[in-house]
Amino acid sequence: MDLGDCYRLLGLRSGASFADIKTSYRRLAQQYHPDINQDDKKAKDKFIALTEAYKLLLAVVPPEETVLHTTQSATAWYDQPQTPPQTAPKTTVTTPKPPHLAEIERRLKWKTYEQLQRFLQEKRFPQAIALVEALAARLPDDPEVRQWQAIAYQIWGRALINQNQLLKARIYLKKALKTDPHNRTLHSEVQLDFERLEQIF
Repeated sequence: MDLGDCYRLLGLRSGASFADIKTSYRRLAQQYHPDINQDDKKAKDKFIALTEAYKLLLAVVPPEETVLHTTQSATAWYDQPQTPPQTAPKTTVTTPKPPHLAEIERRLKWKTYEQLQRFLQEKRFPQAIALVEALAARLPDDPEVRQWQAIAYQIWGRALINQNQLLKARIYLKKALKTDPHNRTLHSEVQLDFERLEQIF
């Protein structure tokens, strides 16, 4: 399931906000919940697919922070306690500086990495690939993300070899090399995977 499918399942357009994703999921989850549709297998399958899509989107779409747009189009974050009037006779509102975009991206990156690790450990390879590709699209110049993407391709390639899906395995192993071509360790490991493929062929 790719991100586009996730949005479609939840009845949303690509790029919908975090709040829209949660609202749509809650509405649809109530409609298709197995407790309400006990004898309806289609409803149960729909509920499972909705939940998978929701989890995947939550891992990729950052929650909106509380922001205030000023005349300069800057954003102010209001999570600091106000100074009590007793200690400050003149009421002075201080506006905290907006966080750097880099800090938001960094938090998103590591949250996504943790989710990626879980998907790989649970052998949910299509979800892992969709997740890391979405992160790579958002952070195209990040070498760590590129490395994670290449490793995810390689791990899935190996799994496909074990499932005897050899042509598909070859495609993902090649994608691993193309994604991170200067990673010598990855290159030597993928070469071993190709040798294993040749022996099976």
